[in-house]
Amino acid sequence: MGSSHRQAVILGYDAVCALGTRFPDAWEKALRGDSGIGPLTRFPMDDNFPVRIAGEVESIDDLDYPFLNPRERAKWTSPIFKHAMLTTSRAIERSGIEITPDIAPRTAITYSSALGGLDAALEADRRLVKENRLPKPFTNPNACINMVGGKVSILTGATGPITATISACATGSTSMIIGAMFIEQGLCDVAICGAVDFALVPAIIAGFATMNGTFYPKPGETVPPQAASRPFSRNRRGFVVSEGAGAVILAAREFAQSWGLTYQVAVAGWGMTSDAHHVVAPHLPTVTRCMELSLAHAGIDPQAVSSINAHATSTQVGDKVEYDALCAVFGKNIPPVTANKSMMGHAMGASSVIETIFAVQGMIDGKIPPTINYDPDPDMAFDCVADNARSLDQAYVLKNAFGFGGCNTCIVLEKC
Repeated sequence: MGSSHRQAVILGYDAVCALGTRFPDAWEKALRGDSGIGPLTRFPMDDNFPVRIAGEVESIDDLDYPFLNPRERAKWTSPIFKHAMLTTSRAIERSGIEITPDIAPRTAITYSSALGGLDAALEADRRLVKENRLPKPFTNPNACINMVGGKVSILTGATGPITATISACATGSTSMIIGAMFIEQGLCDVAICGAVDFALVPAIIAGFATMNGTFYPKPGETVPPQAASRPFSRNRRGFVVSEGAGAVILAAREFAQSWGLTYQVAVAGWGMTSDAHHVVAPHLPTVTRCMELSLAHAGIDPQAVSSINAHATSTQVGDKVEYDALCAVFGKNIPPVTANKSMMGHAMGASSVIETIFAVQGMIDGKIPPTINYDPDPDMAFDCVADNARSLDQAYVLKNAFGFGGCNTCIVLEKC
C-alpha cells in the first residue's frame, strides 16, 4: 500500500472456535494438529437426520461473558451475542485501547454475521406453531444481524461509522476490509471488526446436507469426526458445519504510533470480486482476479507472498477452483498453503476472520499450523503444510475467503 494512504494495523484480536474458547489454547491445539470436530450435540435428532458431527464451541453457557450481567444474558439468548461480546472485549483488552469519549466518535464498528440469530427466530416459530404462544420480547433483536454490531457499539461506547456487511462465508474478511477502508478514507481512526455465526440449528445443517455441501457418512460408513474435514484431499467430501467468532481491532498506523500502541502486523491490501456465475460453485476468472487485486493493492509481486491461508472448505469444486486460481497467480511457485478448516470446521461468516487471526498469530510466531487429514490429490500438486506445523518467517500472507453467491475476498497481511 502506498505511503500516501492511511494504513490499518492490527492492534488486538481474539477468537472462539471449535478448538477452544481461549485463543492461546486454540492456537496451541492448532500447532499440534488437534481437531475440534466431534459429535453434534446442540439439538436432539432422530435416526434419519443426515449429519451427526459438527465443530462445537465447548462450554458455551459456562463462560464469564464480559459486558453481560445475568439480566442481560437472559435477554440475549442467541450464542452469537455472547461470542461477539467475548471476542470484542478480549480483543480490545489486548489492543491496549481505551475507548474514551474523545476516541469514541472516531471508532467504527464493522462486526457482522452471515446467518444472524436464526436460532432465536426458529424458537419463536416453534412457540407460535406448536405452543400457540407469542415470541419473547427480545426475539427480533436476537435474530437481527445488524444488532451484533449494534450491541458492540452500545457496550463499547463507539459512535463512529457502523455497518453489518454480509457476504456469506467471506463475511469476516469483508468486515475487516470495510474497517480498513474506513481508516484509509479517514472516516475513523479505530475499527472494531469481526464476525460471528451459530449455524448449528437443524434447518441449516440439513439444508447444507441436501445441497451436498456438508460432510455426512454414506450408508454403512463409519468415519471418526476428526477425520471428516479433508481440505485439498483426493477423498474430500464436503465441509463440517461449526460455530465461532472472531474480533480484530484495526487502527490507523499514525494513530497507533501517537498513542504508543504496539502492533506487529498490518493490512497491506485487499481484493473483492463477485463471480456473477453460480449460486454455489466458485468461478475461476473472478477468484483469480480477486487474488491479483489484493496483491496489486498491497503493491507486491506474487513471489513476495510467504504463505497462503486458504479458504479450502473440502468441497470437490471449491478446493479445485482455489488451487487453479493459485496456479494462475503464482505459476509453479505456489507458497506453502494451510487450511484451518481441517481442524475447526466451517464457521460460516466467522471462519474468515478466525482464520485471519490464526494467520496473524502465525506471522508473529513464525509458525504455520498444519492441514490435517491431508491425502494429496494428484490433480492438485502444491506444497500443502500437512501433518506438522512448520517454522517459517512470513513477510506477507495471503488470506482467501470465498462465499456463497460468488462473494470473493482476499486480504494481504504484512509483518511490520
